[in-house]
Amino acid sequence: MNRKVAILGAGSWATALAALLANKGLQVEVWSRRVQLVEEINEKHENLRYLPGVILSDKLKFKVSMEEVLSGAGYIVFCVPSFAFRGVLQEALPYLTDGAVIINGAKGIELDTLQRLSEVFFQEAGPGKFEYAVLSGPSHAEEVSRGIPTAVVCAAFSEESAAAAQDLLMTEYFRVYTSPDVKGVELGGALKNIIALGAGISEGLGFGDNTTAALMTRGLAEITRLGVTMGANPSTFAGLAGVGDLIVTCTSRHSRNRRAGIEIGKGRSLQEALAIVNMVVEGVRTTSAARRLADLHGVEMPITEQIYLVLYDNLPPREAVFNLMSRDRRNELESNLG
Repeated sequence: MNRKVAILGAGSWATALAALLANKGLQVEVWSRRVQLVEEINEKHENLRYLPGVILSDKLKFKVSMEEVLSGAGYIVFCVPSFAFRGVLQEALPYLTDGAVIINGAKGIELDTLQRLSEVFFQEAGPGKFEYAVLSGPSHAEEVSRGIPTAVVCAAFSEESAAAAQDLLMTEYFRVYTSPDVKGVELGGALKNIIALGAGISEGLGFGDNTTAALMTRGLAEITRLGVTMGANPSTFAGLAGVGDLIVTCTSRHSRNRRAGIEIGKGRSLQEALAIVNMVVEGVRTTSAARRLADLHGVEMPITEQIYLVLYDNLPPREAVFNLMSRDRRNELESNLG
């Protein structure tokens, strides 16, 4: 397998993975359609827009030609927002080499179809032509790019695909586990963003650690309920793509979803909050998708429902908290299951 790595996208996560792989001595090329961004990164060896302060290897090349970036690449890493995944994939398919290892670093659910991104991939690419793995876990780009010890998970439908992604990405500070549960890893990585919005809203309202802990715990319960109903392994949600990613996204200063939630909790509108964060906040679309999935599968997701009402129906955040706190009395163990 050709060891050239192509990365599609030039945001913070794409840049962090590019830096990691370039530091391993691999040939890495990064695609972005934004000419000015590409020129600036190649000139300054720093992604000032998305990952300031991280100096990039001068061997790392950013390009606007997707064909050039993908030419001869044995590994392709998708790091585009989930809503752009299908379009970028369609654009990339003519240039992908049969047998290439595809690693998807996006975390989300396609809103129009409610498909997970692996479903989108195989619908467009067809079966059998490529190895496919999904990368998830608690891994903020700001820390990975600075060599801070991090553990993640790569899930794939075959051991060979998972091992190929693991071998490519593993370093002394970036530990990669494998998993066969693609569905669970994808759902955990997507749904935790909803709870992180809630954690931010709670902080913006002036609430404390008790509230955040309650949101995270009960949020994990409803994530697990939906995931298991959809066929995921429940153990996945106790792992890196579940509780691990949930913890970091709900508590970290690097979390876009948490930051957007804080602004909403302070009284700003959704659009105002998104403008302040000024980067993609995956949890907003995921909240709408998850609400529809919960209805489709008959799964109770009260936190997701209230966050949806705050985001899309202008429900005051304090009313959402009251609605959650005043629900009918429940047994905790029974409510974990349904």
